[in-house]
Parts: sequence; C-alpha cells; structure tokens
Amino acid sequence: MPRGAADPRLAIWAYPWDVLDLGPDSVSRELRERAGLNGINLATAYHAGRFFQPRSPRRKTFLPEDGTVYFQPDPKLWADRRLTPQVAAIVAEGDVLRGLTVGRERSGLSVACWTVCLHNMRLGQLHPDACTRNAFGEPSLFNLCPSHPEVRAYARTLVRDLSIGYRPDILQLETPGFMPYAHGYHHEKDGVGLTAEDDFLLSLCFCDSCTEAAHSAGVDAEAARSTVRRWIAETSERAVPAPRWPDFPARGPATFADHPEVEAYVRWRCAPVTSLVAELRDAAHPDVRIDVIDDGWRGGCDLQAVKRSCDGVVFCAYDRSAEAVGADTAALHAVLGDGVKLGVGMRLFHPEMSSVDDVVARSLVAIRAGATELDYYNYGLVPAARLDWIRAAADALRSL
Repeated sequence: MPRGAADPRLAIWAYPWDVLDLGPDSVSRELRERAGLNGINLATAYHAGRFFQPRSPRRKTFLPEDGTVYFQPDPKLWADRRLTPQVAAIVAEGDVLRGLTVGRERSGLSVACWTVCLHNMRLGQLHPDACTRNAFGEPSLFNLCPSHPEVRAYARTLVRDLSIGYRPDILQLETPGFMPYAHGYHHEKDGVGLTAEDDFLLSLCFCDSCTEAAHSAGVDAEAARSTVRRWIAETSERAVPAPRWPDFPARGPATFADHPEVEAYVRWRCAPVTSLVAELRDAAHPDVRIDVIDDGWRGGCDLQAVKRSCDGVVFCAYDRSAEAVGADTAALHAVLGDGVKLGVGMRLFHPEMSSVDDVVARSLVAIRAGATELDYYNYGLVPAARLDWIRAAADALRSL
C-alpha cells in the first residue's frame, strides 16, 4: 500500500444549514453509505456569501450572516474579550456540531471543526483598528491582523471554546494569517488590471502592531512601506499592466532579493502567523488535532516553521490536473515529513471535475504522493450524483 494510504481519512466539507435542511441522520447515512466517507468537516466559524443550494428541500439560495459562529460559545471564556463571536441565527434550529460529536461513534464519522479564524468582516467593521492596513494606511475590513494582540486573543479563545466545549477530532484552521487584497467584495472595481504581484503588495500589512513587531525584530518596516508605496504609485500611472517579476510568485520571498528592505519584511511577516498557530495549539484541548489550511507564503504561512506547531496541514489542490496534484502533494510531503498529517482538498465543482474519472484520478495520485487525508468540497453545493464520484474514489483507494 502506498505511503499515504494506510487508512486515510476521507471527509467532506459541509455547512450546518445543509445538515439542518436535509436532516442530520440522513446526512450521516448518506456520507457513510453512499459516498463511502469516514469524516465530515463542519463549518463552525464562517463568512458571508451567496450559495446556490441544489439539494435543499427548503431553499435554492442561502445567504449566511457574515462573520458568525455555528456553535454555542461559553460566555465565561469571552467575558474579558473585546472581540467576541456572534452566534448565527440558524443555530436556534439546532446545534449541528453537538449532534455530530455526540453521535460520531454511531455514525462512524470523525468530526472536524472547519474554522475561519481571521477572515471576519463583521468584526472588522466593528473594530477597524484590529484589521490589516496597506502601505497607505487603509484597512482591509475582512482581514483581522494576526499581529494584533486582541485578534490573537480572539483566535485563542475561539479555538479553546470549540476544542474544550465540543471535543471534535480535529480543528481545521482557515485564514490564520494575511489575506489577499482582492477577496470578493460586492462589486469590486479595478480598471487598472492589477497583477498578482500588485495584489500581493496591496495585501502587505503595515498596521501599528506589524510595524512595531517588525522593528523589534530588527526589520525596517518604514523602508519597506516606502518602497511598496512607490511601486503601487507606479502601477497606478501605467497605461497597461506590466509585471516587474515574471517569475512571481514561484520564487517566493526571494522575488524581492534586489530590494532587501522588502524581502526582509516579507520574510518577517511569517513570524506572527507561525507564533499564532503555536498559541492556538497551546490553547486547544490536547486530544484535539490542530490542522492548518495552507495559505502559502503570500499569506504568511512558512510550512517549515508551522509544521512544528500543528498536527496537520491541508493543501487545497484546486484548478490542477491530476499530474499537478501529484507533484504538488509530493513536494509538500517532502517539506512536512511523515510526522505531520497531510490533507489534500479537492473541489467537486464542474468543469473542474467533469466526471467520475477526474475525481478518482486526483484522489489516487494524492494518496500515492503522500497524502494521509482527502477532503472534498462541498457537500451542499453540488448535486447528490457527485457523491457517487466520491464513492468510486473511496472504493479505488481501499483496493490499493
């Protein structure tokens, strides 16, 4: 049997409203018996959006409340916190997470709390001082800054509350770091044609918490800010977009080697993310596995450092051929080694997945390349027939 295939966890990301709409027992049975899965990753802290619901008997679209949680927090843990969670109204219909954790032995499904950490527009609007700020001092209200002390306290308490109060098998941490400049605001406008490097430069945070921490580490944040401002000003004046670095983002922080003040700052910004992940591991119940959903170096995720503070990493292998999934998974496994769980996420959307063969091929190459877990996206967003594609992949994996 290939290295990653020894009893892999096969799970699917799901939303609480889908479980409520279709019925908890029906969902558990369908995941086990029809899809052949042994795990569910339930959204427990999530952002806004508009979701087409192909399977719900109650609705065809759903707009979740922004920046809310889908569990019942312990008020005592939040008594002295300025940033606090808001429970989504739909939780009044049922505590889906409690039902899954209490019933996991009967259902045969391990439970992961899919937890969005710092992507929170609701809290950003309430506390703009806690958000990331670009080189011009303007906030990204959808991204709480991982360097901000009160943001870190919020994330620690969120993890502690979930892991102690509900005791899931796994906590999957999404967005524990810095987010891109573009992230789907309503009617985002860009007439310039910002390049990938422009987006990254606009995402660099120069809030007080970041610049003070960088200065303490011997990094000249002001010099980096000045250079970034100049580059964005140049971008704004060009008639057409013109990339400065054709190999961006492949070279990573070394892209900026000719501008040492920027390279130093880009490398430093991994430090607050790494230390936050370590704090979240310490805050969690020791029996709960802590996985980080990898945002890459642009999000401040240094896997060489983060792997020492978490139990697993999830890599979302979207928009890739089967060959690319295998190559990228193998590269990540080489970085992480055998001591860290490696999950590979696969999106079931059409045309990315056009047939059962697409799902089977990608699933097989990921496990053969060293993945210990496969996570499929997303239960309520795709037709029920695509669960049969997962079943074919699960059967193929178990026959290895």
